[in-house]
This record gives sequence, C-alpha cells and structure tokens, in this order.
Amino acid sequence: MRKLLAICAAIFCMAAASDPAERLPDPGQEARARAIFAEVRCLVCQNESIDDSTAELAGDLRRLVRDQIRAGKSDVQVKSYLTDRYGEFVLLKPAFSWGNAALWGAPFVVVFLGVLLLLRNLRTPRPYAELSQEEAARVAVLADKEQT
Repeated sequence: MRKLLAICAAIFCMAAASDPAERLPDPGQEARARAIFAEVRCLVCQNESIDDSTAELAGDLRRLVRDQIRAGKSDVQVKSYLTDRYGEFVLLKPAFSWGNAALWGAPFVVVFLGVLLLLRNLRTPRPYAELSQEEAARVAVLADKEQT
C-alpha cells in the first residue's frame, strides 16, 4: 500500500511540475523542450536545471524555450539564443572552448609551477654572504656575552 501511495505521490508531483496550459500542443515539440530544460541551468538556483527549479526565472526560461521551439528553431538555435542572451553559464554542460580550458586548467598550472619553484629552491643550496668586519665584531661580542 505504501508503495502505491509513493508512486501516486510521485506522479502527482511530476504532473504539478508543469502547468498544462504552458505545454506545447505537439508532443514531439514538448519532448524537445523538456530535453532542453534538463540542459539549461536555473540562474537563481544555479545547481538545478530549469526543469527541476520552481523559481520564477526558471518558469520564464521554460516559456522562452517553448516559444523558440514553437517558432520552429532547432535545439542548437535555442541553446545559442540562450547563451547569447545569458552567457555560457546558462548551460549545465558548456561546450569545449579554449577559454573554458584555460579557466579549468589555470589552477593546475599554478600549483604545478609552485611545486617546481619549491623543489628548485630546496635543491639548490644558497651561498651565504660573508660577514662584514662590523658584523663579525658584533657576533663576537654577542658570543662573549653568552659565554659569561
């Protein structure tokens, strides 16, 4: 009985997640829209897709995607429109670019260079500078004071 109630609750929650008035009349277009929803980040929640989010902005983005699909745009064109408008951050899985590679790789390069610099400094002995006569005299005075 509990399993049946859990299944019914899950179905009702999924049905409530999307307003039927907003859905596209063509099931194929609605399926495309839902697939895009899963790939677009909610800009308010930032860790959820717009399909999972209940934020107002996520609802606006869902309507925007549906409008674009209703207008006959392809999935690539819809994503391009969203990235042009909101930046690449709007995609949960951004496309590979050299800018993204530099952004993700820079911390590793900095740590690697830091380790190399540390190893170089630890391996090469530093020659000590000779003490001047004045410094040698001060050391001798301090050493005499310590012995007494």
